[in-house]
Amino acid sequence: MNKPSHHCRRFVSKPLTRRQMLAQSACGFGALAAAVLLEENTASAGSTGPGLVLHHPPKATSVIFLYMDGGVSQVDSFDPKPRLAQDAGKHPRQLFKVDATQFDAVGNLLPSPWKFQQYGQSGTPVSDLFPRVGSVVDELAVIRSMTSEFSEHTNANFFLHTGSGLQGRPSMGAWTTYGLGSESKNLPGFIVINGGLVPPGGLDTFTNGFLPATYQGSIFKPNAAGMSNVQPLEKSVNLQRAKLDLARQLDKHFSGRLSGDDSPPDILESAIANQELAWRMQAEVPGLLDISSETTATQRAYGLEAGHPQTRIFAAECLLARRMVERGVRFVELTCPDGNGDRWDQHANLRDGHSKNALSVDQPIAALISDLKERGLLDTTLVVWTGEFGRTPFAQGGDGRDHNPQSFSMWMAGGGIKGGVVVGATDDYGYRVVEKKCTVHDLHATMLHLLGIDHTKLTHRFSGRNMRLTDVYGHIIRDVIA
Repeated sequence: MNKPSHHCRRFVSKPLTRRQMLAQSACGFGALAAAVLLEENTASAGSTGPGLVLHHPPKATSVIFLYMDGGVSQVDSFDPKPRLAQDAGKHPRQLFKVDATQFDAVGNLLPSPWKFQQYGQSGTPVSDLFPRVGSVVDELAVIRSMTSEFSEHTNANFFLHTGSGLQGRPSMGAWTTYGLGSESKNLPGFIVINGGLVPPGGLDTFTNGFLPATYQGSIFKPNAAGMSNVQPLEKSVNLQRAKLDLARQLDKHFSGRLSGDDSPPDILESAIANQELAWRMQAEVPGLLDISSETTATQRAYGLEAGHPQTRIFAAECLLARRMVERGVRFVELTCPDGNGDRWDQHANLRDGHSKNALSVDQPIAALISDLKERGLLDTTLVVWTGEFGRTPFAQGGDGRDHNPQSFSMWMAGGGIKGGVVVGATDDYGYRVVEKKCTVHDLHATMLHLLGIDHTKLTHRFSGRNMRLTDVYGHIIRDVIA
């Protein structure tokens, strides 16, 4: 009669020699260490998530997010306010209620130093900061009534990117690839092209949060190198493939020993998938980054020959973004180039700072819109341009503007967007929204809707409840949808 056993059966049934014990123990501890170390590497892997989650037919299949870090002034870009010139020099508290500002230095009303012109068949007003963008304004849906819940850069950045002002939530790019996966087998689904200025909040702005690590944004640079370790060190493809196969065999063996063949650990399985993607990226990325194949006319149109160095940087970002969506990358975010003195955060020297930042991005963005349209990609690519908040219509000091979460302007173009429209309105001074107020949750809900996702249904179980990008908020901005 067999005696009942209380063992889990996860033990070696026969004695080991000292050599065998050391060898197998070393492998075991090596597997544990590898699992921990390789968990970090899964952040650069492609999307393999829950599959294609389409709740309705999509109007867009990819996103290019043009992040204007620092907060562009709405009254100096897309929301003209003649009343500022009429009441120039008056203290705002004589005219309207002024909220507490970030630096508590409320000066007099400051008219825009730039003129506005009407562009396109729509006649949408655009300031002289963006004459090139003005040339494609009929493709844009300008929202003048966007708002934020935060007036400080770090929290506002987290809020714009993750729907929460707190650190650690998944970025909108992570949510997008979690829901839709990636159309590219050789590139990550979520890529951030870093022009030199990582937003306040750091890389957690692009984090996967509580989603699996494979959905975190992969950071590229807009140059020939692009990212570390793209060029293989092995002398031949066969040698590299042999090393990868050996690593896969060892990982599979370790995986089985750690958790049993029926339930291998997710971390190790992700690491294996990431190594495979990294191998494929070494074949794909050099060609992606080699923009010499683009015609001289295309390179010139984007601004790669511009005299302003930061224009050349952002031109490379925009051109790479187009090449990425051509190759099936789902979500591409561009950050601002360094070297203009500061991001769009002009608490002083408004004219100088905004002029340099606009010069850096105006030509490349206009070329990106035109190029996408010419290639038939604009119909399926959603392009979003925004900062994290706006700026005050009154001065901080003598020639700057403070943060203003009460209203700011942004625009969307491309997949599913109704071009040539202006949505919402602010008061006579551009300080508060008075018509069709929009929130960041509404922006996220609209972006997901255009991608074929119902924002209320894309969820992930965490901390005892179903979490989503829009939390319990968000409405689709119907006025911008074609």
